[in-house]
Amino acid sequence: MDSLSVSPIKAINTAIQSYNPFINAGILKDVWGKGFPDVPTLNAHASDAVFQAMELVRTSQSSQEKVTSIAITAAYGVGKTHILSRIRHRLKANGSAFFVYAGVNNYTDLNLVKYQFQQTLADSLSNSGNQGVMQWQEVAAAMANEGFKAINADTPSLSPQVLVERFDKVCAGWSAKNRNLMDRLTKEVLKTKPNADPYIVRAILWTLSETQTSFAIKWLSGDALANSNAEALGLPNPSKTNQDREAEALRTVQQILNLVSYYNPIVICFDEIDVENNCNTDGLTTPQVIADLVKRLHDTLEHSELGRGVVILTVMMPDTWTKKVDLMPGGIPDRVSKYTQRKPIDLKNIGGDSMVELVTLWLKEFYEAKNLTPPNPLYPFEEIELRKYGQNGLTVREALKWCVENFKVDEEILPKDPFERFELALKKESEVDRGNYLEDNSLIADALRFGFQSLKGQILDGETSTGEKLEQVTIEDVAEIEPKHKNQGWINFKVVGKAKDQGFKIGVSVLQYSHGRAVGAGMWRLIEYKTFDITRGCLVRSKTQEKKILNNWDSYWYLKKLVEELGGEHVDLKPEEIRPIIDLYSVYQKCNHYQLNEEQVMHFSHWHTRENPLIIQILSVPSGKIDKETIEGEELINDFLNPSSTEYTHNSDDLSELFN
Repeated sequence: MDSLSVSPIKAINTAIQSYNPFINAGILKDVWGKGFPDVPTLNAHASDAVFQAMELVRTSQSSQEKVTSIAITAAYGVGKTHILSRIRHRLKANGSAFFVYAGVNNYTDLNLVKYQFQQTLADSLSNSGNQGVMQWQEVAAAMANEGFKAINADTPSLSPQVLVERFDKVCAGWSAKNRNLMDRLTKEVLKTKPNADPYIVRAILWTLSETQTSFAIKWLSGDALANSNAEALGLPNPSKTNQDREAEALRTVQQILNLVSYYNPIVICFDEIDVENNCNTDGLTTPQVIADLVKRLHDTLEHSELGRGVVILTVMMPDTWTKKVDLMPGGIPDRVSKYTQRKPIDLKNIGGDSMVELVTLWLKEFYEAKNLTPPNPLYPFEEIELRKYGQNGLTVREALKWCVENFKVDEEILPKDPFERFELALKKESEVDRGNYLEDNSLIADALRFGFQSLKGQILDGETSTGEKLEQVTIEDVAEIEPKHKNQGWINFKVVGKAKDQGFKIGVSVLQYSHGRAVGAGMWRLIEYKTFDITRGCLVRSKTQEKKILNNWDSYWYLKKLVEELGGEHVDLKPEEIRPIIDLYSVYQKCNHYQLNEEQVMHFSHWHTRENPLIIQILSVPSGKIDKETIEGEELINDFLNPSSTEYTHNSDDLSELFN
């Protein structure tokens, strides 16, 4: 490296001392998120097999090869979800397939697994694809363009973005002339898809409407609509029990996959299936229920019209395969791992080369964010040291943990007085650029946990900005949530204590996810007071427009139940209130660097945390009311974002408005 381009070593060391990029690394919960720096060679054999299987189903002319499956096995921490994240990012980047992710820990009733998978399918296709719109909208745009060409073969194709932008205006224009755009468009699409379910075609086309998308997706997921919404969409809306929905779900899923796969292959990923304590009425555990579902999907789809094919992935622990799935009768193991002839693909631990690649990628992102150029890409590590440590058969999580502990440089001279060292440390941490920290659920949860731990044994009083009281509150413990296999980490911890000798156990859940399904996964646990031994649930989530809980999400119902029925609370996460706690937590994590011990940091921190408005809000008695202005307001916003269309002066019935 050119020595003239290297940043001053003092600046580099200061950056290293102020922030450890490996902290909170190695845990990927949301496969739809940004993900982590990826080492393409690490377990490339697994992701390459998926891409090869996808190419097989895409190009094969045999109906028996149009659907295939792969089982992936790996021990805890090796990187199962990272592999799925790699696959999703690759598919999104090149647009080579649609991606469906089924996190099975969200399946709350194993007797309704087909219906819950239908909801997963609808929800996953609501995520953004290669063209910058929902995957649903990519399919709807392709269908609409086929409908246009059925009218006139010379019609130019419109992009999904253009169709979404124009759809509501054209629809309103047709309605003003007493004509029904959706009737005509559905009719034209069905000319090219005569065997398709007309209502499913209609619902998919409705996803092009900015005002009706959420209702169309809700209908596609199998859920009931308000009669007024169903009537507006022209969709049937019979009253059904969950058992009715379960009975119909597999056929609906088949119809949807037939339509969607006509335009692109589909990769379906079943993850987190290793829960053992749940059973359906037939006595099958979660892994067995999912394996049976995979077989049913395989056999149903094998005999249907799959345009470009389906690949089904099932990710599990090695023991789950050998002791559960592989012993199941009826050809189930063969259907779960068809592509590899019943042999699961096992993920491997990290090696010396991969260790070097992993650290290089993490540090590249770190130094670029700091606008620094290090003396070598691995600084402050030594390559020989990394290769040697990488030979220990580590999981990715273990490797990153080692990096956390060893990412440091020579310490500077610090004040002799411990409190002065603490104040200096806090000042330095407050100056650190933490990037988009409000999206980091784990960091926020860990910081809050630390904040409450610093207050153990303290008697607290105070009042929130909205008037809720905090009187003679004592924190006795900050405890883990049990049972862990049911919680799956969604409720981060519980605060145990007393208020005027009245005991409480507050379950705290930080849910900054933008995706409704992830928010719902945490929220339904937060209202299960008996299951998780809590007396009050507390949702910590920003009340900004971007984090609004939409009233058609399941989370909205959970929130109403939490606040209005169960005495829980939705606490607003404000940057000016959480950032000071994060800075204190960062000092705690790096206490050795500042020549402090954990007890000293806890002691000095409580003078800050006891006055923190966010902590006071969580501990105070809830108001029992939902903030309607924050939660609702779609109609008002839509009036501005989707204004009425302009007047249409001509009487053409040829869909030409979409092209003007």
